[in-house]
Amino acid sequence: MIRHMVMIRLKPGMGRETKALFERFGSMVGSFDGLLSFSGGPYSSPEGINRGFNYGFSMDFRDAASRDRYLPSPEHVAIAQDIGPLLDGSFEDGVVAFDYEY
Repeated sequence: MIRHMVMIRLKPGMGRETKALFERFGSMVGSFDGLLSFSGGPYSSPEGINRGFNYGFSMDFRDAASRDRYLPSPEHVAIAQDIGPLLDGSFEDGVVAFDYEY
């Protein structure tokens, strides 16, 4: 299995927009072959080492092939484009993605 984790740095006041984007991600579970789960939300740790990233989410895929089909999919591309204007800064500075196999 592959866990796809993403941290994003959004402009202040983007809670409603982020909730709608997360609902779109969540609706893909069960309809996108190989996407097993999605969870996400605002930063909530008292550690304070989030480096300005204020939202995050993770997605579990059955295997690397499922993840690799998802990345260029129209659904993913559309959501990524919609996240862009919500970011506090550039895409390169406002998004971190990290995948691992487990």
